[in-house]
Amino acid sequence: MQARIDAQRATVLDAAVALLAEHGYAGCSMSAVAARAGIATGSVYRHFPSKAELSVELFRRVVTREVAAVREAAGRPAGTSAERVVAVVETFARRALKSPRLAYALLAEPVDPAVDAERLVFRHAFRDVFAEHIATGVQEGQLPPQDAQLTAAALVGAGAEALIGPLSDPDRGPDVVPALITFALRALGTLGAVDAAHT
Repeated sequence: MQARIDAQRATVLDAAVALLAEHGYAGCSMSAVAARAGIATGSVYRHFPSKAELSVELFRRVVTREVAAVREAAGRPAGTSAERVVAVVETFARRALKSPRLAYALLAEPVDPAVDAERLVFRHAFRDVFAEHIATGVQEGQLPPQDAQLTAAALVGAGAEALIGPLSDPDRGPDVVPALITFALRALGTLGAVDAAHT
C-alpha cells in the first residue's frame, strides 16, 4: 500500500514538473496536474492539501536537481578556483537557457509567498557553492583577498538578474554565457583570459 502511495505521489510530481517547464506555476493548477498524471483531482489533494504545498515541493525537487548539477560541474575542473567558479556560472546559465520557461519559474515568476521563501534557500545553496571555491582560491593565493560569501552572493544575484531578459527573448541567449563568465572573472579579481571553450 505504501509503495502505491509513494508511486502515485512521484507521478503527481513528475506531471507537475512537466507542466512547470511548459507553462510555469500559472499552469500548475491541481486539476491540470491531475489531468497530466492521469488521476482524479481529489487524488492530488490527498498528497498535497493545497497548491501552495505542491508548489513548494515542486520547487524543492527541481532546484535540488539544479544545485546537484552545478556542484558536479564545480568538481570537474582540475584547475584553479576561478575555473571552478566559471564552471558553475556556465552550467547554471546554459541549463537555464536550455529550459527558459522552467528557469523563469524558478527565478522570477510571481508565486505564493511559501515558494518565495524557498527561493531564498535556493539562492543560499548556490551562494555556498560559489563561496566554497572562492574561499579556497583566497586561501591558496589564487584570488585576491575578499569576502567569499559576499562575492558569492553578488554572483548569484547578478547571474539571476542577467538571465531574466534572455529567458524571455531567445535572440539574446547566445551572448549571455560568455558575458557572464567575463563578469564573474572580473568580480573575482582575476583578469585571466576566458578559455576558448567558453566563448
